[in-house]
Amino acid sequence: MSKLTIRTIPILALLLLAGAKQASAQGFSAYFGVGSASDGAATTSGCPPRQVLDNFETVPTCEGAPVIGGVFGVFGADFMITPHLGVNGEYSFRFAQAPYLPDVGLNARPQFYDFNAIYQPTSGTSRVVPVLEGGIGGSKLSLYATQSGCSTGFCINPSQAVATSNHFQIHGAIGVKLYVKSDIFIKPQVDLHWVPNLNQQYSSAFVPQYTISVGYTFGRH
Repeated sequence: MSKLTIRTIPILALLLLAGAKQASAQGFSAYFGVGSASDGAATTSGCPPRQVLDNFETVPTCEGAPVIGGVFGVFGADFMITPHLGVNGEYSFRFAQAPYLPDVGLNARPQFYDFNAIYQPTSGTSRVVPVLEGGIGGSKLSLYATQSGCSTGFCINPSQAVATSNHFQIHGAIGVKLYVKSDIFIKPQVDLHWVPNLNQQYSSAFVPQYTISVGYTFGRH
């Protein structure tokens, strides 16, 4: 896991404990799921379609451009301040590294994190609870070397990121909590990440994401 993941898990755990203490008055939910996000291949001016200029080469050449895809994990938590309004935090990440510039041995792992206001139009005690989210956050693209190597006393470990690219994002989502038991729910959700400047690495600044999660709500009556 990335350092951001390691740092975020304890924070969500603390939120979970804090939310449990408030459960008698309000609803606190925590959830984890899987899904996928997608973005196409960019094209550098002067290169063939879906190829980018690889500046990591000694002599820059055009190389097949990376895409966002594969299996993502997502975890998050939300706290309802009123029966219909609340706040939410989410973090999603690609489970495995994906090829980024394979000719020079680089892989990538995209990650997204966001903090949202949430709106539930129906009562939190309903079996079916639609959820609307909107907020801001960030995107992080971590690059990894695929082979170990040393040069002038500096060594590269493939398990460590050799570079990162961070971007601001605006986030929106629509989902629904389907309660299969009094406190346990399944939550399919569609997210849209708008990440300015992400089109420097991929084809678009818009990244749709589709997930399904399992969660638990405290304080549900």
